[in-house]
Amino acid sequence: MIALVPVDAAPHQPAEARITAEEAQAMFRAVVKLFARWRLTDEQAATLLDLNIRTWRRWKGGQPGQLGRDGRTRLSNLMGIHKALRIIFGRSDRVYEWVRAGNDAFGGRSALEVMLRGELADIVRVRRYLDAERGAW
Repeated sequence: MIALVPVDAAPHQPAEARITAEEAQAMFRAVVKLFARWRLTDEQAATLLDLNIRTWRRWKGGQPGQLGRDGRTRLSNLMGIHKALRIIFGRSDRVYEWVRAGNDAFGGRSALEVMLRGELADIVRVRRYLDAERGAW
């Protein structure tokens, strides 16, 4: 007979894998700069971070609030996308242009178009694609 063991629907991250509030704030500051290099509108930035536009503008203006698990995961994946692009393209301007270029892997759409669908899974999809391209495991 097989014994069924209950599985937590949302397993908890080990303590060492959790993003601290300080780390989230540092990533937020970096993402504000990244979004400027990607030439995002405030509306696009708010969509990627799943914030309303007023909250994004206030936070961008230097009054950031607390991010929940989803927000921290979004920041982490956006930073992972940037890291992968830096590995692939080095210091080339393509690091910042790539997100707007059409890509066969996304049906001719740009990575930005994919991510702007607004779901965390869309950002993760772009990150996984780039990680596979750079040979990460």
